[in-house]
Amino acid sequence: MKRTRRSLIAGAASVGVVGAAGCLGGGGGTSLDLSGVELDTGEYDCELTEPSDPNLDYRPALGDPESDVVVKAFEDFTCGHCASYNLDHFPTIREEYIEPGEIRYEHWDFPIPVNERWAVPVASAARGVGARSGDEAFFELSKAAYESQGSYSGEALGAAAEAAGVDPCAVLSDARYAAYGEATADDRSEGVSMGVEGTPTIFVNGSPVEGYGAQSIAAAIESEF
Repeated sequence: MKRTRRSLIAGAASVGVVGAAGCLGGGGGTSLDLSGVELDTGEYDCELTEPSDPNLDYRPALGDPESDVVVKAFEDFTCGHCASYNLDHFPTIREEYIEPGEIRYEHWDFPIPVNERWAVPVASAARGVGARSGDEAFFELSKAAYESQGSYSGEALGAAAEAAGVDPCAVLSDARYAAYGEATADDRSEGVSMGVEGTPTIFVNGSPVEGYGAQSIAAAIESEF
């Protein structure tokens, strides 16, 4: 029997470890390395080339584009708290609010970065997938990437691409050359202007949510209906 929204949200409070602060480091003066990263493609026989025309205007989003309730999630792909949010809490929000079309949900990059080597390349790889293959592919790649957090490599990103059903070589090229690094940096600047001091930070209609647990986010969403 399908659980009620109330029981799902209440149950989500016990999933994962929720930290109000998350990964800290929202200073506006942080300089990002947008040069990409040297990659060993491993088992993937890829000749990596710099993408010529990345769609820097692409915004990863799900749900109803016309909804009056907009949720913005600022994340760093190298932040452990973001992995916890994405893998343990976001699925509840997706099931209860995104899939029924009750909200518009947007992903925004905010590389602190926790890991200077990988934060921008992984964000760029995910963004490229979405720009080419659509929002569902973006979120599938993101989930697979978070599952390999802590062991990022060319092979790990290639495997994440396969899990999302997209071209590993294109993903590796986007990471190698940080093709979407400028868009990632723009997202970070927007986050700083909104007062983001760490990740993940979730906004509901422009107001920050305390913590990143599904229960807290759901309460903020419900208050807007």
